[in-house]
Amino acid sequence: MILIKNGRLVNPATNTDEVMDVAIENGKILKVGKGIEENGFEKVIDATGKIVAPGLIDVHVHFRDPGFEHKEDLLTGSASAAKGGFTTVVCMANTKPVVDSVEVLNYVQNKAELVPINIVQAAAITKGFLGKELVDMKTLKEAGALGFTDDGLPINDTALVMKAMEMAKELDVPLSFHEEDPSLIGNPGVNAGEVAKELGLVGAPNVAEDVMVARDCMMAMKTGAKVDIQHISSGNSVDMVRFAKQHGARVYAEASPHHFTLTEDAVREHKTFAKMNPPLRTAWDRDKIIEGLKDNTIEIIATDHAPHTTEEKTGEFQNCPSGIIGLETSLALGIMSLVNAGHLTYLQLMEKMSVKPAELYNLDTANIAEGKPADIVIFDPNEKWIAGDYASKAENTPFTGVEMTGKVKYTICNGRIAYEDK
Repeated sequence: MILIKNGRLVNPATNTDEVMDVAIENGKILKVGKGIEENGFEKVIDATGKIVAPGLIDVHVHFRDPGFEHKEDLLTGSASAAKGGFTTVVCMANTKPVVDSVEVLNYVQNKAELVPINIVQAAAITKGFLGKELVDMKTLKEAGALGFTDDGLPINDTALVMKAMEMAKELDVPLSFHEEDPSLIGNPGVNAGEVAKELGLVGAPNVAEDVMVARDCMMAMKTGAKVDIQHISSGNSVDMVRFAKQHGARVYAEASPHHFTLTEDAVREHKTFAKMNPPLRTAWDRDKIIEGLKDNTIEIIATDHAPHTTEEKTGEFQNCPSGIIGLETSLALGIMSLVNAGHLTYLQLMEKMSVKPAELYNLDTANIAEGKPADIVIFDPNEKWIAGDYASKAENTPFTGVEMTGKVKYTICNGRIAYEDK
């Protein structure tokens, strides 16, 4: 039994923002209230001056397991997530082999039983990520896949995407889409702008994202499927998602911390450690993303945690893989770039990092209420720390060495302490 005393409970599910105590027993929330007696509890956490919130949920991570364990695996990825305050993550399917069969799905699920947080494995939309034939979505859902994605690659066959949406609507599962038309991209990983020119590259323009976001928003309107636009980077795409939502589409959109914090200028300083797909874009795009977060056009913050080895990320720009890690800096960047900058309240930030991600994947969590799973993060919103010393195997991020504000003190998952800052 654990008692959390005198913390500032920020619980978007009940619109609560006040000092409360939280009692935990047998993996569940036993009681929420004031003045709960300490007698009988095995551990009492003094959360005075700290925020107590639903455990964070990231619907977009790459743990590279199976097949690329030299970059990350379920154990190190989970340790990184717990250190960042996450109690649930959704792993993408671009592993080796691809998660397009019950056998591979079972491998991940069995290994996930060894980690201290909840792992949800998304399955592929198309067999082998080839974009030609749908997986058996019904069988994979029955085996435990809660969503489907070919993240890392777009699906160019429009008719196939329509068929996938129709099936997803029938099964009530989300489809998550990587929105970049490769035929419009000169060099991936950097915006088609001034910085790309300085590097002697063509880059990836907004329109490569915009045309696919427009297509999938229109088909979501047509089918009624629950669709997640992943790691949105273009201001134009934000406007298209807003239009689709206004017309009844069940469209969600993710913003990654690097896209609402940085611009393409970061590539000048950090080179390949600021290379990702879709790329960092202009200040206008970043401001449009923040605008979308403020008006709930963008309902979810997701890291796209994408570990690579240092050796892989230190070659020529055009030959290096895209992606950065993000689980351990995500909350602090949300605090710094959104809350402290006056764009969101803590209730709104926690909603985008817990409640809405849970809603997308139909999860019964993200609510600190009696009888609910005891998935909780406790963090000091004012504590400063220097990014680095990661629990992840990887270090590929432009934020290493940056002073952060907001530090995770405890991550509690299913009533057990998954991480404690010591």
